[in-house]
Order: sequence, then structure tokens, then C-alpha cells
Amino acid sequence: MQPLTEEERTHAFAPTRKAEVIARQRLPVRYHVEDFDGHHRPRRFLEAFAAVLKHTNYRLALDQYVRVSAKCSRCSVKCQVYLATGDNRDIPCYRSELLLKIYRRHFTVSGVLRGRLLGDPGLTDERVQEMADAFYNCTACRRCHFECPMGIDHALITHLGRYILSEIGIAPRALAVSVREQLTGATGNTSAVPVPALRDSLEFLSDDMQEERGVDIPFPLDEEGADYIFFPAVSDFLMEADTLMGNAAVFRATGDRWTIGTGYFDGINYGLFYSDHILEMVLHKMRAEVERLKAKTILIGECGHASRSAKFFYPTYCGGKQALPVVNCMEYAHKAWKQGRLKLKPNTIAEAVTYHDPCNLARTGWVVEQPRELLKAICSNYVEMTPNRRDNICCGGGGGTVSIDEIKPYRMLVGGRAKAEQIRATGAKYCVAPCANCKKQLRELMEEHGVDCQIVGLHDLLYKAIDFGPAAGGNGQ
Repeated sequence: MQPLTEEERTHAFAPTRKAEVIARQRLPVRYHVEDFDGHHRPRRFLEAFAAVLKHTNYRLALDQYVRVSAKCSRCSVKCQVYLATGDNRDIPCYRSELLLKIYRRHFTVSGVLRGRLLGDPGLTDERVQEMADAFYNCTACRRCHFECPMGIDHALITHLGRYILSEIGIAPRALAVSVREQLTGATGNTSAVPVPALRDSLEFLSDDMQEERGVDIPFPLDEEGADYIFFPAVSDFLMEADTLMGNAAVFRATGDRWTIGTGYFDGINYGLFYSDHILEMVLHKMRAEVERLKAKTILIGECGHASRSAKFFYPTYCGGKQALPVVNCMEYAHKAWKQGRLKLKPNTIAEAVTYHDPCNLARTGWVVEQPRELLKAICSNYVEMTPNRRDNICCGGGGGTVSIDEIKPYRMLVGGRAKAEQIRATGAKYCVAPCANCKKQLRELMEEHGVDCQIVGLHDLLYKAIDFGPAAGGNGQ
């Protein structure tokens, strides 16, 4: 991968904020931040850090990391951001050390004593500003984690740094505004979709499917006691009609009871990107809707971050071992197909198809082979990307950066160029990207880099391939 040219570098890092705003906030970063109290930031940062350490178990990880702290930079060979910029500040272990130095200096006995003996003043305002910039240059893809000889999870440290910054008012406005609407707004979701609009949209999609497939495929709403309660990324209701039709069609084929709750229907959880406090509050909204409708299993849409935030953190905040199981819709479709309850027509898709592994699904080895097996069952020309699976290249918009439109040039040239070239090399007509964030980023990448490839969801293609059989009264199309 070739580093940025000077022209590309200038474009990627061009400031998007007004100089007077930067001066007022004393925060020279590219993303927009709502006005906050900028006084005594080092002291307030340390107070927030101390509170996080007191009420969470981050200290266990940090104690280990400061003992084995590696600075060998082996992680750099896996970081597509560093490979694009060539800037040492973008090496994952350099970024992690920004926070580890603060922990070592202010929260360990040896660090405090050494600081007093040597007259080290500790955290400065300039260091807070550097972290505010550095932690949002990372896509939190966790690819570097597998290269670290000490097993340091640099994305976890990035997340912790963002968490502490958010507690003193430093968080991208794009994320903060969406979360505010989700938690306290009139619509209760990040895309501000009102319930009447949801109903109208789903009725329209049902009519469309009746016309296309000759089968009545409903979207059940507010049904109590369903086997599955469905939480896709709410943006799917606005922009991913084909994916939603595929979701509904799969359930029509299997016959399992499912429902969408009108009290809460947003799988998006931006807390995964910048604040554990937000992560918990959003999951409690999901729990309230699950309990209201007495559902048996939580089903998350294709979205990677929505799936990971529910799968791994719903038990943490919502019941522990007694929490309801969480399943990704691709897992559900794959299991039903294996059981023979979902019939798929082979060779339905003749064009070349490739698959993009969302980091939040594949990096842990959770949802990796299931979508590939389904695609190979319906596609006559499946093409694999290289590298893939757990070693996949991030779309370049991970860690919530795709939602920050003002840094789009950075996402296109720094974070995403490697992915664009990887997709181009496959020659695929369709790239299946089962994640709301990945879809947005990859569609912008295809346009920016002139790649002739359509970005779709797995269920977009499953919808075309489902065989409902004569019993369903379908028209066979």
C-alpha cells in the first residue's frame, strides 16, 4: 500500500471547523464538538479517569498493559491508517502509550513517587488535545491486536480514552446528537424515525413483496410472546429496504414467530464507540422493550456493531447468566437453512459476488463462515477477498468514524483506500457487507475510488433466492 501523496495528505487532513470555534474550545481536531467547559481539562480528565477506574474493571487490564507495554511497533504492519500516513503517531502502540503514560504517572504508586521526586507536573492540556485527535484517527478495528506479541488490545485502550474524554465533554457532535435523540428525543432512535413512518414503510414493503413474489410476507408489530424480537440498525428502515425484505422473507419461510416493537426498534448503540455509560443506557432501552413484549430471543439485524454491543454487553448490563440469548440474523438464517427449514435456489446470483467481514462480527471469530456458506449456496461465482475472515481489512469507517461526515476525506483516503483496492481486485459485481456502518462507508468508497461494485446486504440476495414452494402460493420468481 502506497503512502499518501502530499496532495492527498493535504485533502485528508484539511480542517473543517471554523478557526474561531477551535480558538474558543482550544481543541484543534477535525471533528465537531459541542461547546463544553474547557477550563482545567487535565484535572477534570484525571478525575474522570479515577471515577472510571473505581467503578469498572479497566484497572485489571491497565495494570497488565503497563507491565508488559510493548513499543516494538509490530502492530504497525496491520494498521491500514499507519500504512497510509506513514506517521509514527498513527502506530497503534504509540497511540496507546498516550493513555498508558497517564495511568503509569498518576495511578500507580511508583509513578506518583517518581513524579514527586523528579518534579514531573504530569498531564498537560496539550496532551489532552493530542489524545482528542489521536483516538479518533483510529477505526478501532482491532486488527493490530493479533500482531502484538504482548497481546495488548489497542482498540480497548482507544475506547477507554474516548470514554474519559466524553466524560469531560469531548466527543464528536455527530454521535452525541444521535444518542440524545435515542435516549431522550421524541422518536427514541438515532435516525429520528417516528412510529407512523415505520408502519407506513413496512406496509409498503409488504405490498412490494406480495407483488414481486406472490406471497404474503408481513412485518409483525408489537406481538407478545414472539420467539424473536427484531432490532436492526434503525437506518435499515430508511435505506436498506431490500435487506429488510430479506429478513421478513426468511421468517415467512421458516414460520417462526417474530416481532418488531414500536416502543423501541433501534439496534444501533454508539456507546460501543465512545462511552460505556451510553452503552449501558441504550441496552436498558432494549431490555425494557424485550420485557414489555415478553420475547424469548433477541434478534439483531446484519449490523456488526449493533450485534456486538448486544451479544457481548447485554448480559453484562441486563441480567448476566439469566439474560436472554442474542442472535444475529445471519446466524438465524444459516441455522434454518442447515435444518432444511429455509429452502434456497442454487445459482440464483450469476454475477461475481464477494464478502466483506465486518470487524465487529469477524474479529472474534463469531460470524464468519455462516454467511459464506449461504452465499456459496446461492451464487455461481463467489470470489474471496484477501486477506479475509479474522484478518480482514476494515472498511475504514469503523469505531463510529463513518458517522462523522466532516472527516469523510480522511475516511476515503486514509482509512478506506486499502479496502477499496481490495474490493477492486476481486472484480466482483456485488460486495456483501452485512453492517450498516460498513455499507455507508463502502458505498462512498466505491464512488470516491471509481470501483464498479454494488454494496448489498446478505439478506438482499437471500430474498432473491428463497424458494417458498407451492404451499406458500408463490409465483416462483
